[in-house]
Amino acid sequence: MNYFLESAGIALNAIWANKLRSFMTVLGNIVAVTSIIAVVSLIQGMNAYVTDAIITDVGADNFTVQRMPVVRTEADEERVRNNPRITMADAEAIRRYGDYVGAVAGQANASTRITYGNVSIDSVQIRGVSRDYLYFSTFTADAGRLISPIEVDASRPLTVLGWQTADRLFGPADPIDKTIKIGGRHFRVIGVSEKKGSTFGQSQDEFAIVPLGAFFKIFGSRTGGMHLLVKPRSPELVNAAMDEATVALRIERRLRPAEPDNFGMFTSDTLLALYHTATTGIFAVLVGVVGLSLVVGGIVIMNIMLMVVSERTREIGLRKALGARRRDIVWQILTESVTLSTFGGVVGIVLGFILAFIISKVSPLPATVEPWSIAIGLGITAGVGLFFGLYPAMRAARLDPIEALRRE
Repeated sequence: MNYFLESAGIALNAIWANKLRSFMTVLGNIVAVTSIIAVVSLIQGMNAYVTDAIITDVGADNFTVQRMPVVRTEADEERVRNNPRITMADAEAIRRYGDYVGAVAGQANASTRITYGNVSIDSVQIRGVSRDYLYFSTFTADAGRLISPIEVDASRPLTVLGWQTADRLFGPADPIDKTIKIGGRHFRVIGVSEKKGSTFGQSQDEFAIVPLGAFFKIFGSRTGGMHLLVKPRSPELVNAAMDEATVALRIERRLRPAEPDNFGMFTSDTLLALYHTATTGIFAVLVGVVGLSLVVGGIVIMNIMLMVVSERTREIGLRKALGARRRDIVWQILTESVTLSTFGGVVGIVLGFILAFIISKVSPLPATVEPWSIAIGLGITAGVGLFFGLYPAMRAARLDPIEALRRE
């Protein structure tokens, strides 16, 4: 250990004595590690961000029934184009045949203008919900209360506003029990949903929740945005509940055994798998391209270390004449190479985190600092220094001490 620390000290002194040359030597490593740390931080932040957004929207133990499944080809898109709309009859069928199903809520989405006094907001998302929506954690009330099942069944003109919608309409004033217009119809505000923030710059708090019957009075019963939220009796029964829902819908829609499903079914895992499938290749290419910079940086380090060996030929010859073994010379040169490379890695790690932090502040892309990325950055740079320093070290060890001492 003492020998390693002594060699590292010699390497640091050499770096300090030749500041400009050392900086230019490790510049490739600095750029590569900065890019890798920034990319990894952004990738990890984006993965966590998207996972949280999907689970928050769908629910960890729920699944969604929609008009169309995931389509990957034009042929699939053409086949499902004429799928029938999701209706509350489908929800009743799932509830009737699903022994493992705990709750089924219908939700329809559309956009329209909301008005309060002289303040109007265009294109606000309106969510019509059926009575079972209370069983799903995606619906919350930070102020006031949610719409009760009895009020939903009676299609009462009540609404729960998203946090941003309430803030834009009422400002600091209390919105509870105020009357607003949604699509030209009067609704009484009874609650405000808790703040959810934004996803990639798109606000998740710009909406209004109304009873499904009231929603149909505004937009009509043939809206294409209807889907079902299904909650199993317990999280471990998700797959069984999905099988029951599939059978129920096929019976309700009178599908023959040979006919494919004319509906789509999703869980949060399904959407996450689609996201990872779409992005894994892109992220791998990004990291691979950035990793090429490390190879370039390693070649530069090897060239510099060859020059160092040439400059210090007499020193190496003197050490060998005084009894230094070949492995001592190899160890010294390798230690200097690894120290030089790791020094560039440390600088790159710091700059990478700073770059990721700046990007997350000036754009909707999130960044997450992972401790293992620091270890990877240090490990990669140390490995580069070790690999590309091996040839100069072996060349230095093979020097003949007599010939080395003769050189000027």
